[in-house]
Amino acid sequence: MNLSPSTHHEKVTILVVDDTPENIDVLRGLLKAHYKVKVAINGEQALKLCFSDSPPSLLLLDVMMPGMDGFEVCSRLKADPRTEGIPVIFVTALNETYDELRGFEVGGVDFINKPVTPALVLSRVRTHLQLRAAYTFIRQTFGRYLSEEIVDKLIDSPQGLELGGEKRNLSIMMADLRGFTSIGERLPAETVVKMINIFLGSMTDVIQQHQGTIDEFIGDAILAIFGAPIERQDNALRAVRCAIDMQLAMQDVNQQFEQAGYPAVEMGIGINTGPVIVGNIGSQKRSKYGVVGRVVNTTSRIESYTVGGQILIAESTKTACDGKLKINGEMQVMPKGMAEAMTIYDVTGLLDDSSQALPDKPAGPLTRLNDPLTINIMPLAGKHGSESFFGLITKLSHNSIEIESEYICTPLSDLRIVLLNADQTILTSNLYVKVLAQPGSETSRYQARITSLPPEAELMFTTVLKQNPCL
Repeated sequence: MNLSPSTHHEKVTILVVDDTPENIDVLRGLLKAHYKVKVAINGEQALKLCFSDSPPSLLLLDVMMPGMDGFEVCSRLKADPRTEGIPVIFVTALNETYDELRGFEVGGVDFINKPVTPALVLSRVRTHLQLRAAYTFIRQTFGRYLSEEIVDKLIDSPQGLELGGEKRNLSIMMADLRGFTSIGERLPAETVVKMINIFLGSMTDVIQQHQGTIDEFIGDAILAIFGAPIERQDNALRAVRCAIDMQLAMQDVNQQFEQAGYPAVEMGIGINTGPVIVGNIGSQKRSKYGVVGRVVNTTSRIESYTVGGQILIAESTKTACDGKLKINGEMQVMPKGMAEAMTIYDVTGLLDDSSQALPDKPAGPLTRLNDPLTINIMPLAGKHGSESFFGLITKLSHNSIEIESEYICTPLSDLRIVLLNADQTILTSNLYVKVLAQPGSETSRYQARITSLPPEAELMFTTVLKQNPCL
């Protein structure tokens, strides 16, 4: 990384602030061969230039000026997020120790006494420009992978990179695109990457707006934490608010997909709250800021029960939100690895904020088919299929089906459906559904939500629905 002025002189602007023309001429003469030089003759002009659309990269700032002195100018710059990162070097005739200390206290990075030594001025300017460029490079590089809060912790804290963790009560969020794996199998690799980047970019903005920390991207899934590295009191409620806004943001994501000719997608979100270990985890050669614990694993299980557009939360999250949520229903589940069943809740909005609510998604009536569609059912354990069973699709809508089969399907389980043509040849083996409910008392009939619909299956279903008007 070459940060020398000769490489970047066309981009670097130095602002000289002094009320004495002779001093301005001296400094401008030293700098103009290496940098673009701007001049201000008082503090008000300096602030106006710094707050403009093209602020300087560094200030050489006199202290004793009429009106606003240099110390006040520096204080105002450091108090504003737009200008707090601009290095300020005081160039002054003041030479008492307490003056120099005050300069550092208000945010200056260096102190040069008048009359100036040319080589010293150039060396100090070059050094602080390099330090600022290095700092900016670090923030931009790590900021692509970590939240701003984690980057600040790593940069500002001497202990930021030390391995170790602490136990905290956090809210954990897992968000995942439904059926995206099967979509990805049908698209070119570059298209899949572009889709994931659009999705992750949009969701990252929403998560950071709600002060969440992105712990990891796992393919098309996001693991985020609320309450670390900065401790806060409203972790669970912020996580739910964030989840609602993420689901609402999927409308814009799908608009971008449509404009690019990509298929629409849906996302499911699970949230859990409880004690975890959070901190820098790994080895001296490779580590990451993250969380570990049963709560994290359970969050993933909760998310796996969702269908597109849904937010499911644990009872601990519901309790922490103190009755502020709109709950559409609850269900008992037995996640893998747990000794007892747990209750999860379907969140649709916030009671105190009508703008933060998921849109109503009426399921629509299922159409009974005169000629049921023949299928083979493959129950999924995680992402892996097992043996298959014969079945029929007896009812159909644009996003749901009713299955008739002797195989007992567990509610919220995932199924891979092999859809057969009339001659029993395979039309597609990439239709995925999630079992929702068992209508009535018939153990052989199940309703399921479609989570991934390949084009050939969509064409067949559209044709079949036209041939079977809804009664």
